[in-house]
Amino acid sequence: MSCTTILVGAKASHDGSTMVARTEDGHFDVKNMVVVNPKDQPKKYKSVISHLTVELPDNPMRYTACPNVDRKAGIWAATGINEANVGITATETITTNPRVLAADPLVVYKKPKGRKEKEVPGGIGEEDIVVLVLPYIRSAREGVLRLAELLEKYGTYESNGIAFNDEREAWWMETIGGHHWIARKVPDDQVVIAPNQFAMDGFDLKDAFGKKENSLCSADLREFVAENHLDLNQDGVFNPRSVFGSRRDMDHVYNTPRAWFMGRYLAPKTYRWDGENADFTPESDNIPWSLKPEKKITAEDVKYLLSGNYQGTPYNPYARQDTGMGGKYRSIGINRTGVTTICQIRPYAPEAVKGLEWVCFGSTTFDAIFPVYTNVSKLPDYLTKVTTDVSTENFFWASRLIGALADPHFAATIPLVNRYQDEVFIRGRQLVLEYDRKIAESGDLRLAEEANRKLCAMAKEETVKALNDVLLAASEKMKNAYHLEDY
Repeated sequence: MSCTTILVGAKASHDGSTMVARTEDGHFDVKNMVVVNPKDQPKKYKSVISHLTVELPDNPMRYTACPNVDRKAGIWAATGINEANVGITATETITTNPRVLAADPLVVYKKPKGRKEKEVPGGIGEEDIVVLVLPYIRSAREGVLRLAELLEKYGTYESNGIAFNDEREAWWMETIGGHHWIARKVPDDQVVIAPNQFAMDGFDLKDAFGKKENSLCSADLREFVAENHLDLNQDGVFNPRSVFGSRRDMDHVYNTPRAWFMGRYLAPKTYRWDGENADFTPESDNIPWSLKPEKKITAEDVKYLLSGNYQGTPYNPYARQDTGMGGKYRSIGINRTGVTTICQIRPYAPEAVKGLEWVCFGSTTFDAIFPVYTNVSKLPDYLTKVTTDVSTENFFWASRLIGALADPHFAATIPLVNRYQDEVFIRGRQLVLEYDRKIAESGDLRLAEEANRKLCAMAKEETVKALNDVLLAASEKMKNAYHLEDY
C-alpha cells in the first residue's frame, strides 16, 4: 500500500512530544476509529490474506485502531495508541531488491492445488501488525522487539516500514526479505521522512551488535549480508538503502519527489533544493532519511507535509499558472487516502492522557484533522459509527465528500477549506488545553471521554459548515450553469 510516513523526535518537536504519522493510501477503503478493549482482543488471530493463525498473549491492553469497516480483506487496523502511551503506525510499503528477496524470500500463502494438498499459510503483513503488536508493548523499543520476534517466527509476505513511539523515543523498523529486519531510534533532534522506499541511509552495526542503544537488527544480519554478497558500498560505510533497497525509474516520479518536498520544508536553508546547483532535486536517490528541522515541528507542520501537493513549486497540479510540470510527480495528499493520524505522546501531560491521536479521513489536502484522547473505553459515534454507505453523519464520509467536491474546483474552494482546517485546529487545541488542566486538577480520567465528545461535536459543526460552503461553491462552478440574461 502506498503511504507516506513521518517520525518526529522529542527535541525536534515544539513541546517535547514524539510523533509518528502516516497517510494510509489504500483503495478508497472505508475506515473508522475505535477503541479495542481487552475483552474484545482475540486470543487467537486469523489472517485473511495469509490464512495464518497466531496465538496471542493473555494480557492485552486497551488500544485505539483505525480498521477497515468492510472486513472482507481483514482488519487493517492501521494505527493507534495503547493505554501505556505507546503509538504505532503500520505500515509503509517499501522496496527491496531482488538479491535480498532471492536470499530470504517473502512468505506467501500457497493455496492447495488438489484435495490431497494442504494450504501453506503466508507470513504477517500490514493487515495484521497493529493487532498483533500494539496491545502487548510498553515502549517503542518493545514494539520493535515484539514485531521482530513475530517476523522471525512467521515471516512476512511484503516489505514494510513500521513506526513506534513513546514519550521519550521514536523508532523506525524496516523488514528485509521474508524474515530479516533492521531498526533505528530516531535522533531526538531530527525528523524522519519515508515515502515508499527503503528509507534508512545509515546504520551503526557496532551499536546493534554491542550496546543496542540506538540500533537493533536481526542477530545474523552481518552473516546474511556477507554470505549473499549484498553490500554494494564502495567507501566502507554501511548504507542499508543501497544494501537492501532498490532503485527504479518510477521512484523518481512516485517516491523521491515526496521526500524532496518534505525535506525542502524542514530544512530550506541547510540544503539547496532548487536550481541548477541544488544539493537535492525531486529525482535524487540520496535525500537523507532524517533531517534536523530548522524550526521546532508541530502537529500543524506534520499535517501540512502529509497534505502536500508541491505547493510553492512548479509541480503543483492545482497552480493557476501552467508551468507545464504540474502533476509531474505523485503528490503526498492523494484522492484514495483512507485515514491519516498523528500519534502524539506528550511527556508533560497527566500520565493517563499523555497519548493524543489526531485523526483525518480522506484526502489530506482538503480535510481537517483533530485530536482525541486515547486512554478511554470508547469513542464518540462520529468516529466509530461508519458504514459502507455514504452519510454526512460521520467524520469519514463527510470528509470524503468535501475532498471530492473541492478538488475539481480548487481555486474556488481552497479558501473555504483553509478556513475549515484552521478553525478545527484552533478549536481542537483550545479543548485540549481546557481538559488537560481539568484532568490534572481533578485526576478524573472520565473527563477524557467528555472532552472527546466535545471535540467530535466541534468537528461535526465545522465539517457540516465546510460541506455547506464547498457544495455551494462547487455548484456555482457546474458546467450547466445558465442565467436568463445569458443570450
